[in-house]
Amino acid sequence: MNLSVYFKKFFNNSQSSGIILIFCVLVSLLIANSSAGEDFQHFLDNEIGVELFHLKYPVSIWINDGLMAIFFLLVGLEIKREMVEGELSSFKNASLPIFAAIGGMTIPAGIYSIFNAETPYANGWGIPMATDIAFSLAIISMLGSKIPNSIKIFLAALAIVDDLGAILVIAIFYTEQIHWTYLLLSFGVTALLFLLNFLKVTKIYFYIIPGLFLWYFLHHSGIHATIAGVLLAFSIPTNASNVKISPLEKLEHTLYFPVSFLIMPIFALTNTNIAFNNGMLEGLTSTLGLGIIGGLIIGKLIGINLFSLIAIKFKLSSLPQNSSWTQMIGVGFLAGIGFTMSIFIALLSFKGEIEIQDEAKFAILIASFLAAVLGYVILNLGSKKKEVIEN
Repeated sequence: MNLSVYFKKFFNNSQSSGIILIFCVLVSLLIANSSAGEDFQHFLDNEIGVELFHLKYPVSIWINDGLMAIFFLLVGLEIKREMVEGELSSFKNASLPIFAAIGGMTIPAGIYSIFNAETPYANGWGIPMATDIAFSLAIISMLGSKIPNSIKIFLAALAIVDDLGAILVIAIFYTEQIHWTYLLLSFGVTALLFLLNFLKVTKIYFYIIPGLFLWYFLHHSGIHATIAGVLLAFSIPTNASNVKISPLEKLEHTLYFPVSFLIMPIFALTNTNIAFNNGMLEGLTSTLGLGIIGGLIIGKLIGINLFSLIAIKFKLSSLPQNSSWTQMIGVGFLAGIGFTMSIFIALLSFKGEIEIQDEAKFAILIASFLAAVLGYVILNLGSKKKEVIEN
């Protein structure tokens, strides 16, 4: 096998992006805890852009708000396609991620509040509500064909609803000021995008150009701009037919490679640069650490599966096709990978309190690592058990 064929097979493998992502996490942690850590942080804090249009931001903001909007666009396209012609096309299947996400937000916030009510950490109740969609999807992708597509789609839909919920929580409870003019302009652009869809406009650039303005207006409104990717995705036209490739499918195909092998690795490399110190370890046993770890691992597991069970028992939803409750438990753990969104909420919760921020970051990192390992192991064991039963 020559080298070019090998790399083609490697980059077409869904597990490859997960391997690259984990490698970038390790590299980022090594850099942050080496002599290069300070220089790397200075690079991320360096502002670039165009001052004239109020588009001069630190490199980290361009990555987290800009590049990740493209990631959300791709995931949003996949979710919409599944809603039109795939696993989420029935109400029972489409409703389950919504119920699961509600449970996956409320129960973790409740657990955190039990530990931290009337303490200096009480404002951090939103920290364990979030699911890091990039990392959770990367871990499940490493299992390849062992996991049914329905479970992967369920996790993606759950994580999107979860992140939209986290964005709303940030906007309502953690944002100091909403700029209503920009928000109204965002609503106007969103309406225009869906009008284009209604008028059956199929040229992609008629959507991408307003989508850039949507990102700009949302970013200046004070709301996390990644939601622009989801709104744009749901406005792109598609169809339920396999005869003709839709604009949505064309864009999805175009974005897959750069998102999987460029945007996600950059995201991992720049967001895992956590420098360790002695106080972090002690913070794990504080009410702050216990609330975060308990919320992300136990809270997500209980909330997602309990609310899913209730929805299924009342016949409002149904389990994803060819899935099992063992796999749902695995997904419950993977959703506990809070990571970057949780860290972002922690920074907003404890502004100016560097020591508390560092303790929260470390607790999030440990909880996310444990959630990833537990989720991977349970999903892997569940798939092996299913193979034995079938044979």
